Parts: sequence; structure tokens; C-alpha cells
Amino acid sequence: MNSRKNKLSRRDFMGGAVSTAVSLTALTSLSGPAYAAGSDKIRMGLIGCGGRGTGAVMDCLRATEGVVLTAMGDTFKERVAGSVDTIRNKLREEQIGEDKFQVKKETSFTGFDAYKQVIASGVDLVILATPPHFRPIHLKAAIEAGKHVFMEKPVAVDPVGIRSVIASSELAAQKGLGIVAGTQRRHQAHYLEIMKRIHNGDIGEVVAAQCYWNQDGLWVKQRKSDWSDMEWQCRNWLYYTWLSGDHIVEQHVHNLDVVNWAFNAHPVKAMGMGGREVRTAPEYGNIFDHFAIEYEYPNGGRVLSMCRQIDGCTDRVSENIVGTKGTVYTDGSNGEIKGPNPFKYADEDPPNPYEVEHADLIAGIRSGKPLNEGKRVAESTMTAILGRMSAYTGREIKWDWAMNASKLDLSPPSYEFGDLTVRPVAVPGQTELI
Repeated sequence: MNSRKNKLSRRDFMGGAVSTAVSLTALTSLSGPAYAAGSDKIRMGLIGCGGRGTGAVMDCLRATEGVVLTAMGDTFKERVAGSVDTIRNKLREEQIGEDKFQVKKETSFTGFDAYKQVIASGVDLVILATPPHFRPIHLKAAIEAGKHVFMEKPVAVDPVGIRSVIASSELAAQKGLGIVAGTQRRHQAHYLEIMKRIHNGDIGEVVAAQCYWNQDGLWVKQRKSDWSDMEWQCRNWLYYTWLSGDHIVEQHVHNLDVVNWAFNAHPVKAMGMGGREVRTAPEYGNIFDHFAIEYEYPNGGRVLSMCRQIDGCTDRVSENIVGTKGTVYTDGSNGEIKGPNPFKYADEDPPNPYEVEHADLIAGIRSGKPLNEGKRVAESTMTAILGRMSAYTGREIKWDWAMNASKLDLSPPSYEFGDLTVRPVAVPGQTELI
């Protein structure tokens, strides 16, 4: 999880008023048909036991009945142990029901192959919350094994990974499996109300937008003497493009997803810039600390996208959508339309979207109509990757080329602890477009 220094962490998006309620629709749906051959019980496995994975498990257990955690896996043993303690303590403190934790020693796994063991342990649903690089690999394995999936955003770090996620999502649709992504705004009440009005034409045609994720820096892991290159990079994963995709992909994907949602399309090309002005020490790996991207959409609409992780600067995490008849402002806790059809979301205690997304996933599974957000979140992730590729190389890049022809694959030579050279920091005009 982000350190509390980060004033804009996922937990703070609800403006300090985190509700434990879920949507009425989802709660009603949970009383639907039994699941798994007459049993209401859904067995859940966690792959990636850091703060986000631990938080996702708790969100799911708070949001739904009949779900139990039965397996856990992570590259590092102490993360599994820490997650176990946190989940048990929270279940006890919140009086949710300690019987929802059913992980045993033989269903706790560590190492790079832990995901395989979690998937094979008899679970029905897996939560994928490792660093983003691993998402395509883990999703493919889960869907091929017939498991439903909740996967954190972003869902890949390069075009090769995106194509894999889309293929797995298509296979999930064929198998009737659910995939819900951690783009929680898609399950957040005021965003849903605003988007319904945009798509109903309340602001006319969407012709432009601006979106931002500008904030302070995040946590950093200092290297220990006994850590290999691979171990340090995996523990300090935010700062390596092959693991996080850079912060434009890891964080700003949320805002870009909102813009794609408003346009009901993905961009056709991008031209961007960025750099590494402040975070230049070795512990900051090879990522940039600021980006500015211009995206063009199919109708000619232009979008200005900014993201930054630098201390001491003005924070802004929001979206502004411009239509021919009005404008929309949205952020993590507010939404407003200005123009001939004004609207302002007024619920002071809205449902917690981090719980609603899980309730919606489980409701879909139990109703026999599972949600499949795989392609959509892949396209939003690819929107962020497209901007990063443009900023890294200094080139304007078309969507069709990047999606269909780019051979960029940031995977390491192997998944084992040992030496691993850090790719050089990108230099616009010099870094090759692959």
C-alpha cells in the first residue's frame, strides 16, 4: 500500500468517508442461485500478498457472504505471513467472521511459481495483485484452469502483455468465467451517474478532455546487502518499467480509463513528453517522474493527460470532460455537470467502490452472467502504455501500430533470483521504438 505520506492513496479517494455498504443491486443479486454444484461457498485464492492484495481480500470478504479465503501465494514468504496476520486481525476486529479465513499451511505458497499452486489448490476465484508485469501470465493460467478472476490494474506493461490479456479475456468469455478489474471508478456511484448522462447526450458530443494524476512521491525500498538484483527490483517494483509500467501506467491508468469511458472509445494516436528531473538516485530505477501526453480520439477529440510524482508540488487527481453542450468534472469523491443539463452528485455516504467491484463480480458469478472487464481494462492500460512509449521515444505513435505490430516485451530473461541488468533510463530521440 502507499505510505500515508501519499495524500491521494486509493483509500483516501472516498474523501475520508469510507462506507462499508455495497450497492443494493449487488446485495440483492447475492441471494441468487447457488454456486458450485449446489454450494453457496466460493473459495478464493490470493496471488500477491502485499498491501493491495491484502486489501482486496478484505474488500471482498466485507462485501459478500459465502466467500472464504482458502489459499495464498507470494514470491516472498514474509509477505504471506504478514498478510495472514493482517487478514486474521481485521476479521476479528471488524467481527466479519473468522471462519472466512480457511488458509492452511499446505495452501500457503511462496516463490515465482506460487501462482500455479494457488490456482491448483481447489479455488473457484483468484485475486491477482502482484506487480503488473506478472498479470498477463497469471491471468492466462487462471482462465485456462477455469477460475474466475479479480485482477488489479494495470493489467500489463507492454503491448505483448496487452495482447495476451485480450486473448485470455476472450477465452474467459467462451468459458463463462468472470473477470473484474481494479478500476473501481467503473463501480463508483457518482461516476456511474455522470457517465450515464454523458452517454445520454446531456453534454452533447464529447470533443475534448483533460485528466491528471499529479501527486507527491511514493514509498521506496532501499537495497539490503543480501538482495540480488532481481530480489531488489521485485521488492522495489514501482521504479522499474518492466515491473510497474512506470507511474503513467501504474496510477494514471485510472484517469485514462475514465476518459476512454466518456468517449466510449480508445485513442487513435498519442504524442507525449516526460522526464526524470527529481528522482535520479539508483533506488528510483529507470522510470520517469513526470509525463504530459496528447491523445487523439476517433472523432478528432483531443485529450491532455498529465501525471507527476514529485514532492512539494500542487496535487491534482481528476478528470474534466468537454462536450459541445456542457462540461463534466469528476474526481474520486465528486462529480458535476455544468451546462443546459446540470447535475451534481449529492449522496454524502455513497457505497465503497472497492467493495462494490467485488460484490458485482460475485453477483455475476452467482447469477450465471459473469462480468468480463478484461478487454476494456486492457485497452485502458494500453492507452497508458501508448503514452509512455511516445514519451520515452519522442515519437508520435498510432494505436493500431502499437497494438498490432509493436514487439516490445519487457520480460526478464528468466524468473529467478540473481543478476538482472536495469534497462537504461529512456532518452527521447534516442530510445528505440520497438
